[in-house]
Amino acid sequence: MKKLVIITQYFPPEMGAPQSRLLETASGLTSLGWDVKVITAMPNYPTGKIFKEYKGKLQSKGKVGNIDVWRYWLYASNSKKSLPRIISMLSFSFTALFSLFKVRKFKPDYVFTESPPLTLGLSGLMIARWSGARHIMNVSDLWPLSAYELGAISKGFTYKQLEKLERYLYKKSYACTGQSQQIVSQLAASGSQRAHLYRNGVDAQRFDSIRQNMQKEQHDKLRIVYAGLLGVAQGILGLCENIDFASLNAELHIYGEGAEKNDIIAYLEKNKDKGIYLHNSVKRDQVPATIMQYDVTLIPLIKPIFGAVPSKIYEAMAGGLPIIFTGGGEGVDIINDNRTGWICEPGNYIQIRQKIAEVAAMDKPELEQIKNNCIYAAQHIFDRRIQIEKLDQFLSKK
Repeated sequence: MKKLVIITQYFPPEMGAPQSRLLETASGLTSLGWDVKVITAMPNYPTGKIFKEYKGKLQSKGKVGNIDVWRYWLYASNSKKSLPRIISMLSFSFTALFSLFKVRKFKPDYVFTESPPLTLGLSGLMIARWSGARHIMNVSDLWPLSAYELGAISKGFTYKQLEKLERYLYKKSYACTGQSQQIVSQLAASGSQRAHLYRNGVDAQRFDSIRQNMQKEQHDKLRIVYAGLLGVAQGILGLCENIDFASLNAELHIYGEGAEKNDIIAYLEKNKDKGIYLHNSVKRDQVPATIMQYDVTLIPLIKPIFGAVPSKIYEAMAGGLPIIFTGGGEGVDIINDNRTGWICEPGNYIQIRQKIAEVAAMDKPELEQIKNNCIYAAQHIFDRRIQIEKLDQFLSKK
């Protein structure tokens, strides 16, 4: 039996794209005959506070579904300031090393490390070497480039050192996987010996089973949903401040947690007539039924991030939700190539308002065709089972 250890700072019961992807990766590989263990941090995302049942623990062992999970302490933070976030990342990169004896006993064929944080890649590489395993670096975002593009770091001494670490990890790992073609090309250019495209994808079956039994209510207004992180990079507060959805015969329904949530709450308390509604966040298994109540989804980023493709694109497709996307980058190609929505420039609120008005006035057959395009793309191109089967084939090559 082939054996794999996944090392990640983020894992259920936390909410979020990496959490869902990695759980489904572990479960999918298990169904293909792999024995998979997970090393992760005490759950704290996105609140930045360790969940109540894990407080005060240095380590714990449990299961998520049928997957064994070993958890280690970290300094939890969701601060907007860089230093607390860096300390949080470094703390788990250190405590993850305490799993070495368990990993050596398990004797994995591969250690699969999720990045970011980039420093966790060094921990994963060390654990792989000490346990006689091959190291796979899974790159969801290119660090430090993504941090620079978001304004979290400048191109000074620290940036150069992180670049050196990045290239070292890519070269010394047995292989690297990336969530977009842009990332895969960059991995190869930076010295990776084997670079494999492993898209986030989506478990389309989770949505298909709900669709069969769902009775969707009819509404006069276009109902738009955003479900995800309420962080600075997403810019949901800016959308609330700059777009009057009610005047466009539309509504925006928001689900999520993050650094901007309190500011959004405060703004909506003073601006209750803009057709914007903030709901409680929902758990992973509630996402399909929640978003499928709506007509379209809005997926924003304040600026394009090289290599980044929001996983919400794939979930929207699976839910049959046409996408208004403002993130730029490879996500634009995915939406255009599969005819699953519309593109606006990041931060161009005039263009976004115009597009919402156009979609609100769109004929139902035209909108229905785009919904069908979404479902087809999710089922036949971006289904996570397809992605996991390709990953299994890639890892099975000697």
